[in-house]
Amino acid sequence: MSLVEHSSLTLPFPPGLQSEVRTQYAALCYRIVQDKPQFLLITSRGTRRWIVPKGWPMTGRTAPACALREAYEEAGVIGHAAEDPLGVYPYMKLLNDGSAVPCAVLVYAVRVTALRAEFPEAGERRRKWYRRKKAARTVGEPALSRIILGFDPGQVALSGSA
Repeated sequence: MSLVEHSSLTLPFPPGLQSEVRTQYAALCYRIVQDKPQFLLITSRGTRRWIVPKGWPMTGRTAPACALREAYEEAGVIGHAAEDPLGVYPYMKLLNDGSAVPCAVLVYAVRVTALRAEFPEAGERRRKWYRRKKAARTVGEPALSRIILGFDPGQVALSGSA
């Protein structure tokens, strides 16, 4: 799935950057505690700010499968991903060479069934569970905050597992 398939989306990038927008897939990892969702956030490797697991498309994997794989690599999540995205948020991705590219991040719900103690990026990130309002305040992207605040686990159709 590419951003082109979501052409109805409008993102707040200047017109000159619209053609450079790259797609990433994110996992909004959640569990239900006392009938309420809690969200797993992780720290970014560079700035250490709280984010959701996300990454680039992977050859041979669907968008939900990419989100689920990123959740495992970055947070040790085992779970099930939704087939349809919850929404999209924009951000500027800082690359290793110091340049930045505009990204549209499609967010997929991932119901967490287990957390691995050992996972590929365990030594590079922290992870923490948050209640809805605290999670929404903790992430830096306003559109991601709105996705968290509007999340309804009863509306999520889950599929594959990691």
